[in-house]
Amino acid sequence: MKKSRYKIHIIGAGISGLIAAQILENHGYYPTIIEASNSVGGRVKSDVVDGYTLDRGFQVLLSSYPAAKKYLDYNALELQEFLSGATIFKDGKLQTIGDPLRNISLLFSTLTASVGTFSDKVKILKLNTLLKKKKIASIFKTEETTTLNYLQNFGFSDEIIEDFFKPFFSGIFLEAKLETSSRMFEFVYKMFGNGMAVIPKNGIQAIPNQLKDKLKNTTFKFNSPVKEVKDNQIILENEEIVESHITIIATDAGPLISNLKNQETNWKSCETLYFETDKRVIKKPLIGLIADKNTLINNIFYHTSVATSNKGNKELLSVTVVKEHNLNDLDFILKVTEDLKIRCNIDVKKFIKRYQIKKALPKLTNLQYEISSTETKLKSTIFLAGDQLLNGSLNAAIISGERAAMGVIQTLEDGLIVDELTSEYK
Repeated sequence: MKKSRYKIHIIGAGISGLIAAQILENHGYYPTIIEASNSVGGRVKSDVVDGYTLDRGFQVLLSSYPAAKKYLDYNALELQEFLSGATIFKDGKLQTIGDPLRNISLLFSTLTASVGTFSDKVKILKLNTLLKKKKIASIFKTEETTTLNYLQNFGFSDEIIEDFFKPFFSGIFLEAKLETSSRMFEFVYKMFGNGMAVIPKNGIQAIPNQLKDKLKNTTFKFNSPVKEVKDNQIILENEEIVESHITIIATDAGPLISNLKNQETNWKSCETLYFETDKRVIKKPLIGLIADKNTLINNIFYHTSVATSNKGNKELLSVTVVKEHNLNDLDFILKVTEDLKIRCNIDVKKFIKRYQIKKALPKLTNLQYEISSTETKLKSTIFLAGDQLLNGSLNAAIISGERAAMGVIQTLEDGLIVDELTSEYK
């Protein structure tokens, strides 16, 4: 049977699904991507509102992700770099710390900052050296503990954990208690140390858009939420039946497979609010951390501190909230606005948009870096992809999509289901 005649479907046009389609195309296949929404990206999306590019959740790409370097054209994305550091708001004061070896402008502020003890700063250098030498494979074989226990066992003071590590990594892990696996902490810390936090000039959606533009033989079926996946059928929410030789589920498979109903992925949520301000309190491209247990705000960032394709008339500020609350819409926005003024001395001129992201990151234990193509096979005709198979990162999404596609190719080229299918589909 010709490769072009195989009906290969990918459910989900997120990063995993797009990568899977690219691998299949590279091997001569013509996949179809079925996507519930009207565009590619999955959890990596942006909107243009009031002349500003708003990412759906504050997201950055870590340039040292091995899988990202393999599949993304960094130059074409016009990546904008963040400085290696953070501005910390505490007790009404603003202090900036960072890596002076990367940016000399951070030397004085880091040396004079009262964030953490001298011993803490020595331990940070020690941690940097340790994780630069530690291989990724070793990180994911190390016994897991929580990130908080890891930092305490390393000897960091309560002060620097509360003032820096908690707000910084809570914004990455999307949970306020640092209960995330120490494997993820070591991996992310190593990626920050080896590269830069960056964002495309056109916003985070430039990443899936670039992946989509590379596809030449893939068909897209948008606005088509899936209800159920069977061995050789995909049933859409509108009851349309799509015949499929082989299917990759590049999203949470639990709700789509009858015998996986009790194995749905648990998710971490967050909220991101965008505001317009007259000026920037943080002049450089640095993340702002709010070191205060009594505030809802976790971190802030001025998107207009880097070059953007869409830039309104003033400054664009994003605010990330990871703590749970019971406030109604108006009270929540008012509380965030109040906290910005009290904690950061930021006057908001205009509220632009609020994103409530219920499925922001998968909540996982026993985190892994790699997965074999055979491990992505649920059945002979159904494969799984998505960062929930490994760890919550764009890097993991790419790897899982690649492995699932290779599993499909291996199955087809080994002829494991050809006889059965060619008799059914002529």
